Amino acid sequence: MARFEVFDNPRPNRQYVIRHVVPEFTSVCPKTGQPDFGTIQIEYTPARRCVELKSLKLYLQSYRNVGVFYEDVVNRILDDLVAQLKPRWMKVTGSFAPRGGMHSVISVEYPFKRGTKK
Repeated sequence: MARFEVFDNPRPNRQYVIRHVVPEFTSVCPKTGQPDFGTIQIEYTPARRCVELKSLKLYLQSYRNVGVFYEDVVNRILDDLVAQLKPRWMKVTGSFAPRGGMHSVISVEYPFKRGTKK
């Protein structure tokens, strides 16, 4: 998997939200081998680091030929970003195109909310 670059947060003492929307995310269904299409939305409140956009784009494009379930890819993206950025808060949402008449939306947050299982 491609890695992404980070840069110093220009306002580390301010709490603000960054939202990146990637409307052309693609991966492959591990069961059928068919392409999956969706929109990935990444929202976070940075602490000391922010993600550099070109490297984020290349990281997400590296899933293009990877066989992965929706639930796994959204969690992988969150895990990879949290490991590098160590944000105050982050949410990753995958909204996937209909397949077989069903539309799936998967969301995961860091830190995990109380009452949810890790």
